[in-house]
Amino acid sequence: MSDRLSAQLAFLTEADKLKSVYRATNVLDGHRKEDSGGHSWHIALYAMILSEHANTNINIDRVIRMLLIHDLVEIDVGDSPIHGDHDIAAMEAAESAAADRIFGLLPTDQASVLRALWDEFEAAESDDAVFAKSIDRVQPVIGNLETNGGTWPEYNVTKQQLEDRVGWKVAKGAPAIWDHLKTRIAKWFSENG
Repeated sequence: MSDRLSAQLAFLTEADKLKSVYRATNVLDGHRKEDSGGHSWHIALYAMILSEHANTNINIDRVIRMLLIHDLVEIDVGDSPIHGDHDIAAMEAAESAAADRIFGLLPTDQASVLRALWDEFEAAESDDAVFAKSIDRVQPVIGNLETNGGTWPEYNVTKQQLEDRVGWKVAKGAPAIWDHLKTRIAKWFSENG
């Protein structure tokens, strides 16, 4: 077997570990926490289906690629819930080191392409990355709405906290989606807040 193929297979074997990283959000039937591998697949599907709602012209293939790899760093650092308390600078440093290690398993040409795509997602400055970030934030909100608040009560999430930590990011990349969700969010908080 070639060194290139061995490296690619080593990366893919490592990526399987993402299926064992559990997130704060529950799956919709409530029987377990969502795993990060399932989350990555689901938001790639969200992006494909909802791409027509992007605020700007996007390259959906690039967006899907970003979403498929964006959480690979969680293999080393775990999930950091958006409504949890954590040291942002320390988390970013740990995620960057994880990206170095995990993408470094690949042949150099593929490693540099995927690392650049991950960095682009993290920076959220390009149209593709802005939309990808918005979709990454949309899916957990919908999951919580579909499960009667899901983990919002557990994390003492307020309507304002959702707006501050999630809303503007969704609105930046997919304003029509956020406008739609705001009505459902307001209703949930008026009935449960």
